Amino acid sequence: MGDLLTVIVIFAATVIGGFIGWVIRRQTAEKVIGTAEKEAERLIKGAESAAETKKREAVVLAKEEVVRIRGEVDKETKERRSELQRMERRVLQRDETLDKKSETLERKEDNIQRRESELEKKSEEIDAVVAQQKAELIRLAGLTPEEAKQILLRNLEEELARESAIRIKDFEARAKEESEKRAKNIISQAIHRCAADYVAETTVSVVTLPNDEMKGRIIGREGRNIRALETLTGIDLIIDDTPEAVILSGFDPIRREIARLALEKLIIDGRIHPARIEEMVTKAKKEVDQNIREEGERAMFEAGVHGLHPEIVKLLGRLRFRTSYGQNVLRHSIEVAQLSGFMAAELGLDVQAAKRAGLLHDIGKSVDHDSEGTHIELGVDICRKYKEPAETIYAVESHHGDVEPKTLTAVIVSAADAISAARPGARRETLESYIKRLQKLEEIADQFEGVEKSYAIQAGREIRVIVNTEKINDILAPKIAYDIAKKIESELEYPGQIKVVVIRETRAVDFAK
Repeated sequence: MGDLLTVIVIFAATVIGGFIGWVIRRQTAEKVIGTAEKEAERLIKGAESAAETKKREAVVLAKEEVVRIRGEVDKETKERRSELQRMERRVLQRDETLDKKSETLERKEDNIQRRESELEKKSEEIDAVVAQQKAELIRLAGLTPEEAKQILLRNLEEELARESAIRIKDFEARAKEESEKRAKNIISQAIHRCAADYVAETTVSVVTLPNDEMKGRIIGREGRNIRALETLTGIDLIIDDTPEAVILSGFDPIRREIARLALEKLIIDGRIHPARIEEMVTKAKKEVDQNIREEGERAMFEAGVHGLHPEIVKLLGRLRFRTSYGQNVLRHSIEVAQLSGFMAAELGLDVQAAKRAGLLHDIGKSVDHDSEGTHIELGVDICRKYKEPAETIYAVESHHGDVEPKTLTAVIVSAADAISAARPGARRETLESYIKRLQKLEEIADQFEGVEKSYAIQAGREIRVIVNTEKINDILAPKIAYDIAKKIESELEYPGQIKVVVIRETRAVDFAK
């Protein structure tokens, strides 16, 4: 019971204490709130006062800025107004100037129209006078207008011919100054460094006999030995009154060489009959094949060219038995290779490519006896068949000028070929073709107007043309030389080059009596 009372007392004391504390806190809070409200009112009033002050200051500043801006605007307006006034004055001045110019132009136009009318009248008068003068000229000269035109055109053609001759002369002089010295230097060095000997060959071979009795043994009973030899070799044996000699005649030089070797072996052996002849011809063929291979290898070594296909080496060797105008084609090919190499070295080009192209440029001549087509076409086919470089093929295809050269190497090979063929002693012609070429040269020169006489000299390497001094003057002389040279190029085939010299002279003749 006592404990319950104690609990009640404690509860009551707690409730009373809490109430008293609440009352005290409320009073304290009310005091704080009242103080805060007073402070807030004070702050609000201060803020309102400061805001009013700021407002008045901002209004003052705004008024001052408005005044300033208004002043600037007034100033700018005045400046714009003055500028507009100036522009207006300039426009007025321009209008006045344009009016004055318009008046001037109108006056000038009136003057021009007046002058045009005057010129038209004068033109009509001039046309009438010209017509009258033409009629008078025709009457006095006895020429129709067409005849007068022809005379005028002829005079114009002569003037153009003189002008073209002068230009040709100037062009040739400049070209010679730029290129002749260097070209001559390169070519002369190449020729001096390349000295090749040539063997002149014909279409016949002569075999020496120990005595004339051997002729009968070669003929054999009823001619069986000579028939067997001719059948096996394809070569004609000419046994005539020539003492101690038999002549072998045939177009194919390799077959002729086989026949020569076989006959010499038979003469040494002494046993001449069809079976022995067949045996010796077989041995001669093997020996010639071996010689062909060796000649091809020797040509490669001498020209400094390596890596050729074995079949091309054999074809090179066959050129040893081929001639052109008496010039051995293999020796010619070696010389062209050497010349091409020298010139390529001087010009800073590929020396090996130039030598290779020079050595193979006439390779088609090794098979042109047995195949159809020119030696250029055959050579191109051979080079393509054995996978030669394109540069070599271009040189073979263009070395006679039938095709435009595509590389510098092709140009060099063409020049080297011409040098090798044209140098003294390299080639020879038959008397008949030589005489025909000289006659053709003189005929070409004699066709030109103003030529009195022409003479082919220096074995056809030069033609001297004597012209009529009344028809050809000093200015036209270079042109006629140029025209003759071009006609020779188009109508003649010849090795090397032909020099055309036009001679014009004035002679004064008198007699002492």
